[in-house]
Amino acid sequence: MTTTEQCSKLVKEVYASFDASHDFEHIQRVLATARAIAETEPTANEKIIELAVLLHDVSDAKYATSKDIEATILAQLLLSDDEQQQVKETIAAVSYRGGYELEATTIEMKIVRDADRLDALGAIGIARAFIFGGAHGSLIYNDDEETHTYESEEAYRAKDSAVVTHFHEKLLKLKDLMTTAYGKKLASQRHKFMVQFLQQLSAEREGKI
Repeated sequence: MTTTEQCSKLVKEVYASFDASHDFEHIQRVLATARAIAETEPTANEKIIELAVLLHDVSDAKYATSKDIEATILAQLLLSDDEQQQVKETIAAVSYRGGYELEATTIEMKIVRDADRLDALGAIGIARAFIFGGAHGSLIYNDDEETHTYESEEAYRAKDSAVVTHFHEKLLKLKDLMTTAYGKKLASQRHKFMVQFLQQLSAEREGKI
């Protein structure tokens, strides 16, 4: 069993307790996209990328009961200290954090970040947004709610926005935050679909369609 296969087996048990917006199928999609991007970036370390993708949500504060799950799983894998550190640093650079994310300084960070953000765009991104919103009791839309620019990561995470507000506060910004050529290409296509969806939703609400 390879290190990636071992890690996959361990994380699958963790993601089984998450809702469908952040389940193991999300991880599999991000992994497939990351591998596709890595093919266009010959200097990328695929082992680090794959492990970072598999582990990037296991300690997510939205779900995890412990911040130590990531470290616990890493300790069970046959990795050098340097490899463990690279995986940890790559994971740390993935999260959006309300616009206060860490700088992606390596190609591995850029690939994993782009792959994860691509899964928040397009048809699958729309589906995930509403699954997460439903699981956490969010409204579909709230016309009295303003789109915010948050003063800190903590303020961003503390806000419980309606799903459509979340589109404007995060999802529609992702296209311009892509770091790889492959990511930018796919993000542009998926972004257009999301804009069309929001236009359709608005028209239907107003009884125009």
